[in-house]
Amino acid sequence: MHVKRGYHHGSLKQALVEAGVALLAEGGPSALTLTEAARRAGVTPAAPYRHFSGRDALLAEIARQGFESFGARIEAAWDEGRPDAQSAMRAMCAAYLAFAREETGLYAAMFGQAATLADPRAGGAADHALEILWRAVVAWLQAAGAPAQGARHVALQVWALAHGVAMLTISGHFDAGRTADPAAVLDGAVAGVMAAAAGKGRPVS
Repeated sequence: MHVKRGYHHGSLKQALVEAGVALLAEGGPSALTLTEAARRAGVTPAAPYRHFSGRDALLAEIARQGFESFGARIEAAWDEGRPDAQSAMRAMCAAYLAFAREETGLYAAMFGQAATLADPRAGGAADHALEILWRAVVAWLQAAGAPAQGARHVALQVWALAHGVAMLTISGHFDAGRTADPAAVLDGAVAGVMAAAAGKGRPVS
């Protein structure tokens, strides 16, 4: 995310958010400080306190914006289950990986520490994103003729798989040209989880 020097009247808050995103992308949560975000935004060290009570408040706002953007991305990929639940789930998983790779700063804020989600707005945005995944799992199970009981637990399993593959990809452990195609790894893992959830010995297709 590009960060501009200085800011127009009324946009200081977003300028600090963008500066924070850049810091997170470069060094993870430990790199984020209000002082450095202020310097990047071209304002005095005291200026951030007009909008944020401290570093954690800035991190929570970045996480909120991240989850909102992430939720919109995976919901668009899901496209209400079109053309079918299985294909739409695969598209959603691909969108998950793409977001993690393209928005490393936001992703670091979203998943760097669970305490960030204690902020009601950040936690609400995260819950909405998980609800989209839950709906996708329910649709897949129904398409397979399986009961949707326990779908939330299955959604958490899919989330854990997606996050694990995303982190291995971001850190360079998964690479399509050298080790493994992360999209293929995630697709196969999710298919396996869904097959087990549907009570079948092979992936639902």
